[in-house]
Amino acid sequence: MEYGSIEREIHIEAAPGVVYEVVSTPEHLREWWPDDADFTSAAGATGVISFGGDISSADNIAPITVVEADPPRRFSFRWVYEDVATATNSLLVTFDLVPVGTGTLLRMTETGFREKGWEAAILEEQYRDHVSGWDYFLPRLTPYIARLVKTP
Repeated sequence: MEYGSIEREIHIEAAPGVVYEVVSTPEHLREWWPDDADFTSAAGATGVISFGGDISSADNIAPITVVEADPPRRFSFRWVYEDVATATNSLLVTFDLVPVGTGTLLRMTETGFREKGWEAAILEEQYRDHVSGWDYFLPRLTPYIARLVKTP
């Protein structure tokens, strides 16, 4: 197996602007992905997300650095790093949003696994863990967004 990147596509019945907000702002991320998030949605901004607790506890906190914030087309960030994120010490997650009819095609890509320099067993474990994570969390976007855009 290559372990180079994870790619997923999902169609969401909402405008790209709505989908962009849901994948780029802490208040919406908390509803479908991490347990907590604290960052500004601007290129160069840093912050944290956490799993298995909130940001006030040190357990499972991951720093993130926003790489690109181009509403409503693309949002990307680096995570899984120590100190300062670089292309060789972090993973890059990119959400590309393409208008399709009345909805949006969301393309999610996570790269950087090989660049981290992990030994083979750790690389494989991290890659599989992230595949499982995205396969669990991304499908949660559709029902969450459907609740947001539902008209009374």
